[in-house]
Amino acid sequence: KDIVIKAGRNLVPQEIEEVAAGVEGVRRGCVVAIGVTAPGLGTESLVVVAETRARETRARDRIAAAITERVAAAIGVPPDQVALVPPGAVPKTSSGKIRRVETRELYVSGALGHRPRARPLARARLLARAALGELEARLRPLPRAAYTAYLAAIAVPLAAVLWPVAVLAPGRRLAVACGRLGARCLLFLGRVRVEVTGAENLPEGGAFVIAANHASYADIPVLMATLPGDFRFVAKREVLGWPLVGRFVRKAGHLTVDRFDVQQGVADAGGIAAAIAAGARPLFFPEGTFTAATGLRPFRLGAFAAAVDAGVPVVPVALRGTRRLLRATDWRARPGRVELKVGAPIRPDGVGWRAAVALRDRVAERIASACGEPRLDLVAGGPPRA
Repeated sequence: KDIVIKAGRNLVPQEIEEVAAGVEGVRRGCVVAIGVTAPGLGTESLVVVAETRARETRARDRIAAAITERVAAAIGVPPDQVALVPPGAVPKTSSGKIRRVETRELYVSGALGHRPRARPLARARLLARAALGELEARLRPLPRAAYTAYLAAIAVPLAAVLWPVAVLAPGRRLAVACGRLGARCLLFLGRVRVEVTGAENLPEGGAFVIAANHASYADIPVLMATLPGDFRFVAKREVLGWPLVGRFVRKAGHLTVDRFDVQQGVADAGGIAAAIAAGARPLFFPEGTFTAATGLRPFRLGAFAAAVDAGVPVVPVALRGTRRLLRATDWRARPGRVELKVGAPIRPDGVGWRAAVALRDRVAERIASACGEPRLDLVAGGPPRA
């Protein structure tokens, strides 16, 4: 009931409040994100109410600008208004939880921040509750930080045992098996449950291309641990220079592309085409990257042009829940549940650039419907015309 609906998107107040609370000068536990419907508008305005002790105009302007910038970077939508109010202005329950409905009513009526002066005892209670709320907000990240340290304590010995075996053993199959084993151990001990559906849609023989949405660094271990069959990631060429990772990528036979050097990028594309011709099954992240904001980003054409040129189908794979496990710009992980859905293969219709574009759009539509996130290219540009 607290969801803010703006421009067709559902915005979660808790995510916005957590981002805004990190701005210097804002009182933690005293931030409220509300939706206010203005007369004549079919959408809600996003209003962020934040308590601060700052009184100077320059300091308050800095805080408001920082909240606007951080919220826009996190969710892709800036707040329509940032209301800075003095300490104690945000209404709370007796246990210190914020009251969003009452905050919205006070904001709409113009009474927010102009509450009558409380009696000494009541004021003391309010200050105590505010202090407890701020303490609770400061302690809230500790469990996730501890869980992240626990994951690191698992990953280091796993890498120490499996990495030498993977890079020193002959052939790539053992390297792939070591990577899959390490990913499975990490997910199991990290209490990450993965539900796989549609695995029967993967063709049993021959080459094909796999296209998956990209929401988090957690996507790679989830796919390594649970996606059946022998496939090869298509990664950015920079990973070859990463310590430990680069040697494993080479040994496991994963493919790389150069994003900046045009000539090298053409050569890399030729290498991928040769691998497909030899029966390889490359796995692309067509979005190319990921951010903290929810939404399926526009797909690049590389994967689909390769499929059209080779005359092989594209298997859409949708990941749901990995963004919550490890969100971009936040190093603190959390356990949870992930859904991995394998769709039916989609064959290219025709040849050339138009066929690649049509194939890309069909795959993007299939993945968007399964991953539960909207296509941002349609949100920005509107639905395609018939």
